[in-house]
Amino acid sequence: MKTIKLLSIIFLGAIALSACTAEVIIDDDTIIDEPRISLNALLNSYEIWYVDVERTKGNVEIPFFQKAFTVSFKNGAFYANNNLVGLGSNGNGFGLDVGYYDTNRMELEIDHDIDGFYRLVISQLSNNEIEVYNRSTNTSYYLIGYQRNSFDYDRVFYDNIHYFLQEYETWEKVYTSEFGALNAFDNENYLRFEYFGAGDNFKSSEDQNGIPIDDIYYDYTGHYDVYDIANIFDKKTLTLDYDSPDNEIFELSVINDSKIQLLHEPSGTVYHFKGLGQLQFKNAKNGSKSVQNDIKRLKKADFLKLSK
Repeated sequence: MKTIKLLSIIFLGAIALSACTAEVIIDDDTIIDEPRISLNALLNSYEIWYVDVERTKGNVEIPFFQKAFTVSFKNGAFYANNNLVGLGSNGNGFGLDVGYYDTNRMELEIDHDIDGFYRLVISQLSNNEIEVYNRSTNTSYYLIGYQRNSFDYDRVFYDNIHYFLQEYETWEKVYTSEFGALNAFDNENYLRFEYFGAGDNFKSSEDQNGIPIDDIYYDYTGHYDVYDIANIFDKKTLTLDYDSPDNEIFELSVINDSKIQLLHEPSGTVYHFKGLGQLQFKNAKNGSKSVQNDIKRLKKADFLKLSK
């Protein structure tokens, strides 16, 4: 996560691209589309392409778009930011090298390291927006272009913070404040967050600190939710369902890419938890089911409005 907060997303129209194709009349009955700029030039005109997953059309996913927050095209290499840990710093903001690409007129060919080969059709919708269409599955993805210095990595991070919680195998308590009333959560030393879906999605353990991850015994399983706090984008409300109505409610804030702070609202106690066992979501074979089944991220409308 970037440590310097970006005050806002500035939509850059400095690269004033016309529509990618123009109609050329050969005779009275023949009209063809002729590209005004090459597809490769279009893809390279923006450093970062934000994947607007909520606008996806079709029932068959393109896996490397579905699990990416952003993608980039650099000299034949295809990059993606699939993790929130390190977002804005991994690969100087581009993310990880996950494959290769080539262009042929308005067709984009991507050879992903794990997901394989895809031939896609690109349509330019505006100066900084394109549609990526897969003919074989009738599926469309929509990408919005930015330069790195105008892209709000922090906004993406906090709008999808529940995925950040899932990017470690477990979270170990490393600090408890001396102030605050005694409460049952004082005994919890490990928290594990799993993908959103039907049923329970977090586990907790009272095992002693410092034991190997594989040896942790989780003695409670419940459901967690993350909610926005009005007018504060970088803090959230975290609710852990401990046999309702005994829910535990916290103000969640991020200290750094591997440590979070939980302010226990009923008691006033502050806890710090450190992430252990980072899950690198470079591809669908690494990480948990959240990569494959639940990477339909809940992009917030506030961020999307900034791209208009």
